Amino acid sequence: MGDVKKIILDTAEFHPLHKSWLSLAQNLAKELGVEVEVKKEDYLFAISYGDKDDIGMAWLPQLFVQTTDDKIILVMSQYPFDPVTTKPSDAMAFEEAKKRIDEIKKDP
Repeated sequence: MGDVKKIILDTAEFHPLHKSWLSLAQNLAKELGVEVEVKKEDYLFAISYGDKDDIGMAWLPQLFVQTTDDKIILVMSQYPFDPVTTKPSDAMAFEEAKKRIDEIKKDP
């Protein structure tokens, strides 16, 4: 697997956590030193590369990476919630996404 070339966020501005997802993508890109591409409601992209329900429909937002060998890989499709506060956790999202990206980078 190639190194990460780009962070891709496929999002919907009406989603209640849109700003959290956008911030996550920007922070990951900054940490990795790569660019961010924001797709707006590109359901075809999400269906092609992301998580889908049992009838094949994708939901948004979803976060992906593009590797240097041009593969698109899903990083995250569900924003984590802190079990103590039951609120979305930006710190948990960053850690989960970073861990998944590290796994992607290690995959031969």
